[in-house]
Amino acid sequence: MPRVARAIPPDARVTHWRAADGWAVRRFDRDGAGRGAILFQAGRADMFEKYLECFDHWHAAGWSVTAFDWRGQGGSGRLGADPHVGHCASFAPWIDDLADFWRDWRAERAGPAVLMGHSMGGYLALRAMVEGRVAPDAAVLVAPMLGLRSPVGARIGGLAARVIAAMGNPARAAWKGERPGAPDRRALLTGDSDRYDDEAWWFAHDPSLKLGPPSWAWLAQAFAGTAALRADPRLARVATPVLTLVADRDALVDPHAAIATTARLPDARTIRFPDAAHEILRERDAVRDRALAAIDTFLAERAPAA
Repeated sequence: MPRVARAIPPDARVTHWRAADGWAVRRFDRDGAGRGAILFQAGRADMFEKYLECFDHWHAAGWSVTAFDWRGQGGSGRLGADPHVGHCASFAPWIDDLADFWRDWRAERAGPAVLMGHSMGGYLALRAMVEGRVAPDAAVLVAPMLGLRSPVGARIGGLAARVIAAMGNPARAAWKGERPGAPDRRALLTGDSDRYDDEAWWFAHDPSLKLGPPSWAWLAQAFAGTAALRADPRLARVATPVLTLVADRDALVDPHAAIATTARLPDARTIRFPDAAHEILRERDAVRDRALAAIDTFLAERAPAA
């Protein structure tokens, strides 16, 4: 069967949701066969098209699947003057968007409601649960950004980001081109060249989706926000069952921070992938299929059909 990765399925809808302040947030919806509903949120600089193949897998199992591009990236506009820089002054508007969207979306759907988040999306999903802004029936965090990789360590890296952001325009790019000191971008993300090329295919067809490096303000917020979440005592009060998938070879986020942080949740399960890069759900079939099977098993156990 061909991969469903480079076309919006004909039974899906791409529309816009208006946030409380009027911001137009691009969304994807594909109705299922009554199994329940999944809201999947991607990572920094991503757009929902990167996960169409996974959406098709869950849809085939009966799930309705929804996703939206975070404001400032994908098809949801930009937060800085340079459209190629991933800028934000604060992560708080993203939490507000997620909470408001979840409220409206959940009210329209029957059956179990599941929140999934990859990378930055995983951080925002867990933070929203810790803050009591969303209460899914189950949650899946995929390579969640609960600590950032830094050659000088998270504490010094965060301090440096705050100082540099304050020294000039905080919306300027933290680096040019690929991440400094890192291997080629494909190696950072996945060992599957075809899935990696899906992203470039979408960029060629809609260049407005492409986003480049983060701003210094984003970096400062990411270091500070992940540190605060790791130390938050409310982690121990999250009632939602959580499955965390961790890539041991992750060179973008810290897998050990993810393991230690989610271990403090009352109802948590962690599965490690020693042969995976950051984008576990876009990895080689051997990795991706194991990840999808783990998610399917978790949802069957913790978010059974009504």
